[in-house]
Amino acid sequence: MFSLDWIYYAISWILLTWHSAWDAIGVSVGAVIGTNWAWILSIIFLVVTVRVILFPVFVKQIKSQRAMQALQPKVKELQEKHKGDRETLQKEMMELYRKEKANPLMGCLPMFLQIPVFLGLFHTLKRLNPDNQGKTLYGWTVEQFNSASSAKLFTAPISGRFGSTADELANLGANSTTVKIVAGILVLIMIATTYLTSRQMILKTGWAEDPQQRMVQRLMLYGIPVSLLISGSIFPIGVIIYWVTNNLFTLGQQQWVLRKFPPLVPPKTSTAGKTTAGKAAAQPAGIAGLLGRKTAQPAVKAPAAAPKVAGPKPGAKPVNPKKSGGRPAKRQG
Repeated sequence: MFSLDWIYYAISWILLTWHSAWDAIGVSVGAVIGTNWAWILSIIFLVVTVRVILFPVFVKQIKSQRAMQALQPKVKELQEKHKGDRETLQKEMMELYRKEKANPLMGCLPMFLQIPVFLGLFHTLKRLNPDNQGKTLYGWTVEQFNSASSAKLFTAPISGRFGSTADELANLGANSTTVKIVAGILVLIMIATTYLTSRQMILKTGWAEDPQQRMVQRLMLYGIPVSLLISGSIFPIGVIIYWVTNNLFTLGQQQWVLRKFPPLVPPKTSTAGKTTAGKAAAQPAGIAGLLGRKTAQPAVKAPAAAPKVAGPKPGAKPVNPKKSGGRPAKRQG
């Protein structure tokens, strides 16, 4: 059977390293405002550590999404060509993705890579019980284990859950009402921030034309937040702190990346069905200046109009240019 001990050791090492760092710079180990900030900050900076490691993968995710967005016109053509033939459509789309080296599932890769971290933290915090006999597992000392077991957020232990039993909370020396209030508020924040991270990306990139991609977007936007309403009751408070911090980090990181790599703007179509890309190329946009401002483009002068020739007055005799020899016609009396 595949062992996850290496994950538990890695998560424990990061947590303990950050806890030692906060202790070294003078962050109080004891409770302040009912909170052991050294352990709370250790969980928060566990998120920072993981996200810094995964940042190159996140950039690849954005580039993959841009590639998928650029392929949307071709995807739409295939959908119209093979309308009603779903099997052929799927084969043609997979061939298109292979040819263009685009991966529809790349958008979920950072989330999948964070699942082991989440599972490791969940297991580590679930073990934080004063009655646990295996206190020195995964590199912990007895002193560190006892300190983490008694760590609290506004008097609610970080290993406590919304669904904790009375006996479990009694072992942690916690009040049931306090734990439910703190955990309930954090679960609501977790759901809201999870929804906002997905919504932020979809608003910037737009809904995908590919049914498979659109289904993934709907799952990320609605499915996961709804599932957290149920599963949040079994998450320890420390895990929810990790999740909320991770969502806030994602919101800020996505905002930066979306400015650095703005979404592609699809070409507009005219009534004849032709794109206006040629016209846009003929009139390029202004190049950004040193401060990021667009420089004004010189105005295109309109072609000079042909001079108007005055017509003959009413009642005047027609003039023969050959006879007049270019001389002006005599003025009529």
